This record gives sequence, C-alpha cells and structure tokens, in this order.
Amino acid sequence: MMWIMRVSGFFSAALLLIVISPSLQSFPPTEAIRSSHFQGYLRFSPAVNHYHNQNRNNHNAAPAAFSFQQAPFFRNVADCESTSNHVCHPSFIHIAITLDEEYVRGSIAAVHSALQNALCPENIFFHFLASDTNLETLVRSAFPRLNFKVYHFDHNRVRKFISSSVRHALEQPLNYARNYLADMLEPCVRRVIYLDSDLVVVDDVSKLWHTSLGSRTVGAPEYCRANFTKYFTDKFWSNPNLASTFAYRKPCYFNTGVMVMDLGKWRRFGYTRRIENWMEIQKERRIYELGSLPPFLLVFAGHVAPIDHRWNQHGLGGDNVKGSCRDLHPGPVSLLHWSGSGKPWVRLDSNRPCPLDSLWAPYDLYNPSSLAAN
Repeated sequence: MMWIMRVSGFFSAALLLIVISPSLQSFPPTEAIRSSHFQGYLRFSPAVNHYHNQNRNNHNAAPAAFSFQQAPFFRNVADCESTSNHVCHPSFIHIAITLDEEYVRGSIAAVHSALQNALCPENIFFHFLASDTNLETLVRSAFPRLNFKVYHFDHNRVRKFISSSVRHALEQPLNYARNYLADMLEPCVRRVIYLDSDLVVVDDVSKLWHTSLGSRTVGAPEYCRANFTKYFTDKFWSNPNLASTFAYRKPCYFNTGVMVMDLGKWRRFGYTRRIENWMEIQKERRIYELGSLPPFLLVFAGHVAPIDHRWNQHGLGGDNVKGSCRDLHPGPVSLLHWSGSGKPWVRLDSNRPCPLDSLWAPYDLYNPSSLAAN
C-alpha cells in the first residue's frame, strides 16, 4: 500500500509539472529557518557528520566532506551582454543568499535553478553571506564560472539584539543577515534580490529584478488576508504608543524569504538601525514571539511594493505536523519556496517525500556517492 501511495504522489507531481510548464519553458534550457539542531540532510550522511564533528573548532578546515556535482555552464541565448567579473559592472543582476553547512544543499540548488532558468545566466552576480567563508571552495567546485563573492557575517554583530523565540531555530544569527546587506555589499550595488536557501527559481529571474519598486525600499508578494495581528503580542497591541506604529498604514504580511531591496534608499534612510531599534524594544517588552520577521513588518509593512504572488509560492515545507504536505496556491508559478518545517532534501533522503518535492529534485547537485567512495 505504501508503494502505491508514493507512486501516486510522484504521478501527481508529474501532472503538476505539466500544468506549470509554461513558466518552466519561458526560455530555452528553465522563511528559511536555521537551527543548531537542524535535522537536515547531514543526519543522513555519516561522512558529512564526521566532518562536522572533527572540524567543529577548526575554522581553517576545507569542506572536503561535502561533495556536489559540477553544474553545466548555461548560456541560454547568444546575444546576452558580455560582462566582466567585477561586482560593479552595470549589467549584473545581484542576488544575495545565505550559506552555511546545514543549508548548503538548498543554497546550491537555489543557485542552480536561477542559472538554468535565466535568459542570461552570465549576467547574474551572487552574494553569499556566510559564517564560514571556507564554503567558497565548495561553491566554486559546483559552479567554476560563477560570478560571486562570499562575505563573512559576524554573529556578534547581531547576537546582542536577538531575543528568545518560540522556537530555538528562529534565534540563529544568520537568519538576520539580510538586515545588513546594505552595509556588507559594495556601495555600487544599489539593488539586490534576497532569496532564502529553501527555494528554486523556475522562471527568468531578470523579470523579478526589473520589478518597479516606485518610491518603496522593499518589494515582495503581500498576503493581506493573513491575520496581521497574530504576529505581535497583546502587550504590543494594548500599548497605544506601540500600536500606533501602524496607525496610518495598511499593513499586510509578507514573507521575507523573497525580496527585492533598494539598497540605495536603505542606506539613505538607515533601515538597519531602525530594525535594530525594534529588536531592542523586543528584548525589553516582549512585543512578538517569532524571530527575524516581526522587525521587518514593523518597519516596512504597509510600505511594501507589491510583487506578483507567482514569485513566492511559499509554505511548501508544511507545518509542524510530521509528514504534512502542502499544495501550490492557485495561479502561475515562477518560484517554489519550501518555507515551513519540512525541507525537500530531508524528505527525499528519508524516502518520505511530498509530491512537490520532485520539483526541487532536478536542481539538487548533492553527490553522496563520492563521499561513500572516500
């Protein structure tokens, strides 16, 4: 009976792939949460676990135990503008994504998907925010011709602002790295797409890049039917001074795992410090229960440039119910996002995938066979 259910699940996913294929075929060749106790693919790879245990205190160790296949070089059209590898080149589309041992498999798949589906993949520059810059070698092995830079994110920069959360996973410092993009990236980078590590892009990312933000600093798909009040405590809403934050705004929930950010405006108006101010208030008064999302809502909700929902089909990770699976929201698909507790690589490795996980699998470059050989 179990094998029938699994076959049925994958058959459903195959049908879904046909349904969304127009966005996958637009061009020739188509809230991540980190935890120190993350039950990700490391759990299913003894070789990687051995590396992690042996090198926990050795920051100079190369990530030799991780192994990924080398992605092909994508050149989807012949007339793309030729670029240099200098970060300030004006033709670059800038994408920022975090990089750490626990989510590296997802990050590599996200990069792979963006390259494969871009009209001009050679025009994309990736900015990796990492606690361990030794992962740069791993990225280069998977993408030898990739335009990218790895930035060291110092946990101490944000640790003093982080308060306890309903889940320990939400307290991990790298969840807050997106707050510091304007400070970490070169001043010539005035716009960036921020992507979580648990998603794949199935459309040309240049369409998202060219989205107009108007006068706004941040653009993202908004979800105005969500109960916005639940993101803050009664202590927040019962305090007139705090609740008045949204008095002249029409705030809507938005997922910070996919955002287009105007870094020029961000720097000009000092939004990093504004977010830190709310985090300081949180430590004193406990005005929300979640981690890095509420400060973003406090600063930007009601002032977000709306982006089509096709660019964040989120929630595919399901909820905290073991084995739960989610369907796609109605409408077209340009980006699939496994936000939530379940990650596709975990479920695939444990032979308990959700039907939609088969849409993530083609972008997975993880190569456990080479680890077994060693």
